[in-house]
Amino acid sequence: MTLNTSIGLAVVALLGASLSFIVDSYSLLVLTLFCLSALVATGLNILIGLSGQISFGHVAFYAIGAYCASLMTMAGVPFGLALLSAALLAGVCGGLLAIPALRVQGPYLAMVTIAFAFVVHHGLMEWKDLTGGSNGLIGVPMPNFGVVSSETGLALTSVLLMVAGLWFYQRLALGPWGKAMRAAKGSETAARSIGINPMVPKAWAFALSAAMAGSAGALIGPLMMFISPSTFPFSQSILFVLAVIVGGSGFLFGPVIGAAVIVLLPELLSGVAEYRLLVFAGFLLAVLWAAPSGCIGLILSRVRRKEGERVPARADAGVLDSFLNPSRGYAGGLSVDNIGISFGGVKAVQGVSFNAPEGEVTSIIGPNGAGKTTALNLISGFYTPDSGSVKLESELAGRNAWDIARAGIARTYQTTQLFEELSVMDNLLIAMRKGQLSHPLAQESKRARDIVRNLLAFTGYRGELDIAAGNLPHVDRRLVEIARALAMAPRVLLLDEPAAGLSRSETDQLGELLKAIAGFGIAVIIVEHDMPLVMSVSDSILVLDSGKPIALGTPAEIRDNQQVIAAYLGGTDYEGRPRQQAWSGPADHTLFVKDLQLDYGAAPVVFDVNLVVKPGECVAILGANGAGKSSIMRALAGLHRPVQGSILLNNESIDRLDASGISSQGLALVPEGRQVFPELSVRDNLLMGAFQRDFRKEDESSDEAVEAVLKRFPRLRDRIDQPAGLLSGGEQQMVAIGRALMAKPTLLLLDEPSLGLAPAMIRELFEVLASLRDEGITILLVDQMANLALTLADRAYLLETGRIVKAGSAEELSKDKALEAAYLGQGDTEKNKEKDGEDAA
Repeated sequence: MTLNTSIGLAVVALLGASLSFIVDSYSLLVLTLFCLSALVATGLNILIGLSGQISFGHVAFYAIGAYCASLMTMAGVPFGLALLSAALLAGVCGGLLAIPALRVQGPYLAMVTIAFAFVVHHGLMEWKDLTGGSNGLIGVPMPNFGVVSSETGLALTSVLLMVAGLWFYQRLALGPWGKAMRAAKGSETAARSIGINPMVPKAWAFALSAAMAGSAGALIGPLMMFISPSTFPFSQSILFVLAVIVGGSGFLFGPVIGAAVIVLLPELLSGVAEYRLLVFAGFLLAVLWAAPSGCIGLILSRVRRKEGERVPARADAGVLDSFLNPSRGYAGGLSVDNIGISFGGVKAVQGVSFNAPEGEVTSIIGPNGAGKTTALNLISGFYTPDSGSVKLESELAGRNAWDIARAGIARTYQTTQLFEELSVMDNLLIAMRKGQLSHPLAQESKRARDIVRNLLAFTGYRGELDIAAGNLPHVDRRLVEIARALAMAPRVLLLDEPAAGLSRSETDQLGELLKAIAGFGIAVIIVEHDMPLVMSVSDSILVLDSGKPIALGTPAEIRDNQQVIAAYLGGTDYEGRPRQQAWSGPADHTLFVKDLQLDYGAAPVVFDVNLVVKPGECVAILGANGAGKSSIMRALAGLHRPVQGSILLNNESIDRLDASGISSQGLALVPEGRQVFPELSVRDNLLMGAFQRDFRKEDESSDEAVEAVLKRFPRLRDRIDQPAGLLSGGEQQMVAIGRALMAKPTLLLLDEPSLGLAPAMIRELFEVLASLRDEGITILLVDQMANLALTLADRAYLLETGRIVKAGSAEELSKDKALEAAYLGQGDTEKNKEKDGEDAA
């Protein structure tokens, strides 16, 4: 706890205590209600600010505490014991409510807590023998505080409880339990992967929050000397939540400011009589509009943040070796034997077996949809295998993800999963604990912080330690995520596409880092699309295709394996239907792209791309996974704004239009993964494609347009009224293409139409695409099956690490060795390195 925080708490305590002795009796009542509201809001701040849960039922815990303490004091129990019992009972009720409540999220969780509040309210009404029913409890005794009056004593007690609650909140937030709550709030997936069961910190947040509400409620009985169910209206729950939000959730003094607004402001507005509620509501709306992050959030956003401590330039090799080297215990690697899993009858992964020895880098590669990430999810416990074994000293298959993480398997993700509210330092500190959180008020050791500094220096991170992870640039996010995984001192490290979004030079540095990690005796397993990286760092490579292993060997063996080459370039028996006659069309262009550059907030992923598509032409964009093909398609469709460059469609600039504006110009995208509207029928999905057409001005009706699609895809006719989400993958792809055709596009973009489809479905689908091409529809195609795409296309562009390295006729490119080299990591990487150097200069 910082000096400023301690001073702030001391000032609040002294001010509250002083007011308790100098104000009149009514003001004492208002002061006490303010402190109790602040205490309840502080508890809610644990729930909302730390764990990210919402409750509109905390008035129930407030009432439980009040009735418990009142009944006990009326029975002669000392007030101090009654107060503790009220907090304990409310806390237990909160923990029990968390068990069913945390199975749902968002508005559903809010509804559960609302229902709980009404259950408690009606229970108090109906249990007349104990609670007095609607008449309540009369004559609740005032505690004896000795030398001061009961009113002053209650005010002092409420101040003490409020300050104690604030102190507890701060200690909790800075400790491992608070970090765990924020981690579960930020990413339950990542929390599981560092050994945390997200339900545990969330349930504790509910219990602690309820206990604080119960302790506040314990003072209501003696304060009013009377309580009844009407003392605890449901609207009070809403005011408690507003106190947290208005003050600023996640900030220490947010509940204090919020409580001042909901308790003191109505008192100040008493002069406006019947308009008081209207003015109060208007003020709250204005605050929420002007300061969505709360009053404290608004103030802090106006304060310039001082630069914090930075990571040292060099790591201490001794510290790293003693922390990371797994020779301290079990020294074996990971053994995966015949694992498999099916989704809805489709075998996503089957028969996968390999060993990942300690101190070696094992890569898993394959085309899109091959099952690579699914295999990692099976190993790390996010999926339970239908068959097979995963062993690291003991059997891990079927265990929970957090148990597997504690056993020594750490991982990173395709899209970085940092805990964005936590600092860089705290992201690693909570990972070091591997789910072992100690007691709620525990603090981190100096040695742990020193290890974190060295891990970050080792990975190459050079930024601040105290900066929020959500504010990091892309490259730093990658490095911090790897450092967080290493903070678990793992035996096995799984990395899912760690080079995604990195420049060539950054990827080369990543390769050196992976070798260095393996040098500590850690078994490193990577799934990666960057083939130069895979070939340079791997000791062995496993190749998957359609969920099955097709090759296992050294990089040199994999590079020359014809089955691997076929998997990457297209290994279907169907050879496609080329044009009967060579394309010949007008010299002008339907699509003209010049100097296109794209990024995702980090290094550029597409560089200076120039391409042309002429009317009636079919053009393919080819390249390995991660080359930037889908990024180009998204940019053309308006789903991603280019950094620079121009895009002309029918001689009209579209690079500054949004997606709806571009579609109205005649461009239709069939996205990767189909993305049908699952709840809508096939018919309605098709009609959505014609959303911008006015059939009243056309010769064709909407029914006739749908019929035209059904003639192309006859199997959809019997499924026309079925929800699209119930169709097979191939049928959904037909719906997606049909939906695009309903727009009568001048340019049809097809992004990975064969992805995840069976050979028979690919044959049927590509026959339709060949017919569309022969009818003169202009097509731009991206497909993982390069050889099949080339039989459909007239011309093609070959993309490698975001740059076009070859262009020509489909026939020329199909015979060019550069095609195979680009897919298997033998492309012109030296040229790209030189280009990166020019860009940096």
